[in-house]
Amino acid sequence: MSDAVERPLQIVHLEDDPNDKLIVRATLKQQGVHCEVASVSTKDEFVRALERADIDLILSDYGLPGFDGLSALAIASRVQPNTPFILVSGTMGEEAAIESLRGGATDYVLKSRLTRLAPAVRRAVEEANERKTRHQTEVTLERERKFLRALLDSLDAGVVACDQDGTLTLFNRATRELHGLEEQSIPPEQWASQYKLYQADGETPLTTEEIPLHRALQGEHLRHAEITIRHREGAAHVMVVSGQPIIDDGGEKLGAVITMRDVTELKQLERQFQQAQKMEAMGLLAAGVAHDFNNLLTVISGYCQLAQARLQAGHPVLRDLAEVVKAGERAANLTRQLLAFSRQQVLEPRVLDLNEVIEGVEKMLSRLLGADIDLRFRPAEGLGQLRADAGQVEQVLLNLIVNARDAMPDGGRITIETENVEIRDRSEIPSGSYVLLTVSDTGSGMDAKTSSRIFEPFFTTKELGRGTGLGLSTVHGIVKQSEGHIAVQSELGQGTTFRIHFPRVSAGQEVSKSTASHAQPARGTEAILVVDDDASLRGLVSEILRLHGYTVVEANNGEMALTMLENDGSVIDAVVTDVVMPNLNGRELARRVAKIRPNLPMLLMSGYVGKNVEALGSLLGPRVAFIQKPFNADALLEKLRDVLKASATGIA
Repeated sequence: MSDAVERPLQIVHLEDDPNDKLIVRATLKQQGVHCEVASVSTKDEFVRALERADIDLILSDYGLPGFDGLSALAIASRVQPNTPFILVSGTMGEEAAIESLRGGATDYVLKSRLTRLAPAVRRAVEEANERKTRHQTEVTLERERKFLRALLDSLDAGVVACDQDGTLTLFNRATRELHGLEEQSIPPEQWASQYKLYQADGETPLTTEEIPLHRALQGEHLRHAEITIRHREGAAHVMVVSGQPIIDDGGEKLGAVITMRDVTELKQLERQFQQAQKMEAMGLLAAGVAHDFNNLLTVISGYCQLAQARLQAGHPVLRDLAEVVKAGERAANLTRQLLAFSRQQVLEPRVLDLNEVIEGVEKMLSRLLGADIDLRFRPAEGLGQLRADAGQVEQVLLNLIVNARDAMPDGGRITIETENVEIRDRSEIPSGSYVLLTVSDTGSGMDAKTSSRIFEPFFTTKELGRGTGLGLSTVHGIVKQSEGHIAVQSELGQGTTFRIHFPRVSAGQEVSKSTASHAQPARGTEAILVVDDDASLRGLVSEILRLHGYTVVEANNGEMALTMLENDGSVIDAVVTDVVMPNLNGRELARRVAKIRPNLPMLLMSGYVGKNVEALGSLLGPRVAFIQKPFNADALLEKLRDVLKASATGIA
């Protein structure tokens, strides 16, 4: 017998014959059954006896006055359903015995054959203990199963398992949410049709053989396989999947399991980072190209203008020179856009009222549009101020309006709106106060693939000859250099909306108005030091100045210029210097000159200032100005006159 019956068995014996009670008790003792017997004779005594919780066995006579063994069995089955019940009777026939067994009795023993009693008791108790142990094991396993299921459902990673036949046995909460479907026990051949599984491109459906769980079931160990799952409502999730077959200790394959991690947001961040890197690389390339072109264009346009000035009116060459100048201006516009995209322009930021800037160019914008395009401006009342270069903000508006116009060949509506907004807890835009500029159109719109590339330089959807592909890249560069944020929302056939957030500045700062046009640059008689390592440019600037009355001294590098100022600087009235030069560049030259001649006017010129754009901007003021290459003679003379005038009037 098991350890559980080493203690005295607690037996309830229902018997109305005193002699039979003694015989049964003696038989059990004689046959070595260690037990304690509680004898009862009536139904009421029997029911009370069953209230005990420690009963191991019930013995019952079959025939009792006013009460029988089958009735006692029914009561015991209801009150003590797991306790063995043996009928002990001298009058029980075969049919009654079969009926009792069917009714739940464990066994029956005839009083004429009590030698069977002890074996029947031992067997009944052992079987009851085995059932109890098995039940406890099942309860424990069920509890562990529920715990494991709850554990798997608490994970954010998807977990899917199948048995050796491929029937799904586990589909945790995260997986159900990814698919938008409940768990179903379906075979492998139905997986592809039941679940929307695609390759990493999100477009090519997976075959049954390509499904990660099927591959794991075939014995493959997967690590970081990439697939796309589409929710039943359409949302796509990029998943990284790992999996393997399930093998027991004996090497038998029990099934397979995979885990899935949602990397959709990570992939979006990777694409954004790659896009930023690509834009940065393109910006550096564009800025470098712009630098070289600007130097060349300055020389070409400058000498063309000098040649024009030397020829008499009506000379046949003037028309040719005019075409060269026009081509130079178009090329200069391209390089300006390249520099704007690469954020290498030297800006002159001022506190602006965006509504006033838009109103100032609204008529000009309207002239760009045909009669079939309706331009609407919805200014916000009490709009906050922003700090930016007014000319660059106008350039942003111009490029966006032209882009919208070209998207509406059959006409439509363009809406410009302004608004004060507060940003909180948005990862793409830092929290703070902003002035929002929105430009929307009712044009043809774009698909996601196109809209992801619109800020790349030279990317265009227009036919050859209709666009340079620099308009929106210029907008992007200007906005970023102005510490703003730009986003686009578009769908095919639904139009396009650009939203630009400019940081709002504190109220009370003086708002800059449009500057009045300058008069024709006056001639001068001052002594000017011209510094440039490019002989052609240095010669051009020097000749322009000499033709307009200035005395010119030349230096081919920063060190030479600094030496001349230190030794005999008092004869120099102003310095015109290139910014990008080897060894001692124009920015550092300006700093050193400020130490030995703090009031000396300086004009810095460059077609590209690279990473020094912010540092250069910090040097600018009334006595230090900047001119962007390529420039014409009038612009050069005007800028120089401005810094000389500031010095003469003692402006700080």
